[in-house]
Amino acid sequence: MMKKTGPLLCDEGRNGGSMLKLEYDKKQIEDVIDRIVHKTMNMDLTWDWPCGVAYYGVSEAYEKTGKEEYLKLLKDRVDELIDLGLPKVWTVNACAMGHCLITLYEATGEQRYWDILMSKVDYIRNDALRFGDHVLQHTVSANNDFPEQAWADTLFMAAFVLLRVGVKLKDEDMINDALNQWYWHIKYLQNPGNGLYYHGYNNITKDHMSGIYWGRANAWAAYTMSQVGGRLPECYLYPRYMDVAGSLNEQLSALKVLQTENGLWRTVLDDPESYEEISASAGIAAAMLERGNPLHSKYINKSIKGLLANVSEDGKVMNVSGGTAVMKDIEGYRSISRDWIQGWGQGLALAFFSKLLVSDQIEKDGAL
Repeated sequence: MMKKTGPLLCDEGRNGGSMLKLEYDKKQIEDVIDRIVHKTMNMDLTWDWPCGVAYYGVSEAYEKTGKEEYLKLLKDRVDELIDLGLPKVWTVNACAMGHCLITLYEATGEQRYWDILMSKVDYIRNDALRFGDHVLQHTVSANNDFPEQAWADTLFMAAFVLLRVGVKLKDEDMINDALNQWYWHIKYLQNPGNGLYYHGYNNITKDHMSGIYWGRANAWAAYTMSQVGGRLPECYLYPRYMDVAGSLNEQLSALKVLQTENGLWRTVLDDPESYEEISASAGIAAAMLERGNPLHSKYINKSIKGLLANVSEDGKVMNVSGGTAVMKDIEGYRSISRDWIQGWGQGLALAFFSKLLVSDQIEKDGAL
């Protein structure tokens, strides 16, 4: 394992840790990453959350492989989008583009990436709609589409961006704002009885609306929570991190028994009539991989096979459900099409496969 310097992160550098026991062919994983990256960069994605998730995946591929080609593809496209003109109004969803801006700024030092990123952070901190204890309302447009609703999606699109920038700036208020989002989304969305996450919560009606355990919502929650310990120095000094770690542990314990024989998860997790959905499966498997619990090795190994089987020769991640609001009933979730290429499917698959390449560096003792 490479030696690291700087503040101790919660998820590294412990003595007596156990390693994951994973089975994969490195060359095959590098090849599938390459195919997905090139397919993704050929998509006509614009400045919103599908692009944000997709380019997060490309950023992860660049950072884990070190391939300058991926950085150039990303930079050229983001530069083109910036030059064409950015949206006049930010939304929670559009803040997902902040992830690739962090990567581009760190790789190039170009100030305009940082300036655009900070305009998103300023929006989240000062202008985004909130309710209750400063909880971000999920927004997809300039309109107040979902009054006082918390969706798991917000954790990836906004809270995760806030955390990354807060750590970079050593801004304690920003870090605590991000952790506060996880804390309240846990309280609003996770069922303490079974560990699973509902898709959304309505603070006006005080309910979970259709009350569905949507696969991708659980992926947004699990993946982002799995990232906190590895990115926040001395996270054990933040009381609300303990809720993040505890929530994730209970969630992953619940999710492992819902994995299908194909190593995947369904779009409605506890519904055997729902189809296996690949973006959710990639996000959940990536969370298990990041968490590094050796007892999850067998589930991750099944996921490796299942996810590889759902990448086409030209790099399309298949069987990814379309954009999904909090639907009225279970049939609404079952009926969402999975025929088309989606940015979030590409991005979450890249996040999983890219992390897999450096999985020999993951070591945990399970304490946090």
